[in-house]
Amino acid sequence: MVSRPSVSAWRPGVPGVVEVFHAHFTEHAYPMHVHDAWTLLIVDDGAVRYDLDRREHGTPHDTVSLLPPQVPHNGSPATAHGFRKRVLYLDLSQLDETFIGPAVDGPDLADPLLRGRVAQLHAALAHPGDELEAESRLALIAERLRTHLRPRLGTTHPAPAKAAPGGVAHTLRELLDARLRDGVTLAEASGHIHAHPTHLVRAFTTAFGIAPHQYVTSRRISEARRLLLDGRPLAEVATATGFYDQSHLTRHFRRHMGTTPGHYARRPLRTHPHS
Repeated sequence: MVSRPSVSAWRPGVPGVVEVFHAHFTEHAYPMHVHDAWTLLIVDDGAVRYDLDRREHGTPHDTVSLLPPQVPHNGSPATAHGFRKRVLYLDLSQLDETFIGPAVDGPDLADPLLRGRVAQLHAALAHPGDELEAESRLALIAERLRTHLRPRLGTTHPAPAKAAPGGVAHTLRELLDARLRDGVTLAEASGHIHAHPTHLVRAFTTAFGIAPHQYVTSRRISEARRLLLDGRPLAEVATATGFYDQSHLTRHFRRHMGTTPGHYARRPLRTHPHS
C-alpha cells in the first residue's frame, strides 16, 4: 500500500531559521530551483537523489546534506517507497557566502554528531516556548558546519552563483530580481542589456545552471512560501509574487512543492518532531 504524501511547514521564532519543512513524498520530484537560504536536510526514511552544480548526489544513510543558496538543485525519490525528510532553511547569518563554494563541492556530510544535533533542533522547534534551547542548538550546529567547510576554503572552485560582475548573465539576474513581481520579457531584457535574446538565455543557463524562466518561477515560489506562512490570503499572494492568478500559482506551487499552497499554509500541530 502506497502511503499518501504529507507536508508540514512553519516559521519558528528563532533568529537564523527562515523556515522548518517536514515532508513525506513517494513520487514527487522537485524541478530545478534555487533558494535564497541554506538548505539543511536530513532524511529519516528512504533516500533522495539530486543534482547540484551539474553533479549527481544522494543522501546516504545517516548523512546531513547542506545545499547552498542560489545554486540550482532538484530532487527525487531514490527508493521505491519514497522518502521522509526534515529540512531547515537557514539565513546567511549562520553561514555567509564564503562557504558556498565548499558546500557545492561536498554537500553531503557523514557526521553522526551533527545529524543528532539537527534532529534535536527539529524537536525543539516543534515546541513553542523552547526557543532558547533551539537557539543554543542552532549555534552548535552552525559552528560544526563551519568546521566542516572551513578547511575547503581556497581549494574549491567558485560557486555558480558568484558570476563575474558586469557579465550579461549577472546583469540579467539582477534585472529578473528587480522585476520579479511585474516580470520582464526576453525582448525587454535584450533591449535593456544590449544582447541578443538567445545569447542571454545561453549565458544565464551556463553561468547559473538554470534557465531564466526556471529561476524566476523558483524565486516567486520562495516568496509565495514566505507570504503564505505569514498568513496572507492566497489571491493576495498570487498577485504579490507575479503569478497571473490563484490557478497559475497553484499549478507551479504543486509542481515545486508537491502540495497545494492552501495545504501548505495550514498551521501544523507542532507536537512531535516527525510531524
